Amino acid sequence: MQSYTIGQAARLLGVSPDTARRWADAGRITTHRDEAGRRLVEGRDLAAFSVELARSGTAEEDTPYTSARNAFPGIVTAIKLGDVAAQVEIQAGPHRLVSLLTREAVEELGLEVGMEATARVKSTNVHIDRV
Repeated sequence: MQSYTIGQAARLLGVSPDTARRWADAGRITTHRDEAGRRLVEGRDLAAFSVELARSGTAEEDTPYTSARNAFPGIVTAIKLGDVAAQVEIQAGPHRLVSLLTREAVEELGLEVGMEATARVKSTNVHIDRV
């Protein structure tokens, strides 16, 4: 499973690294330390927290969210696989994006809940890029 540093988690959550550290210190985000002593957040824990944060509406309101070239970097929060089609949800700061794509595409990208990904939006289509 992929892990994220506090800085990476903060970027994916749309907050400052200091805010992410405070949340970790308060026990809102579960962290562990690697061999180098860096604080890490497990991808699945970060995915669950990002959904909780978006639902509670407590993200920093003054943080600008941009869509440069309609790209929304975030974290995969849910994957529903069918026989042929799949649904992938990404939480990108306060934005929840859902993409319908083929099961084959999800498997080829190796997408998993807790993984960093970028949703690219064009008209009514959302494309997923693995990061």
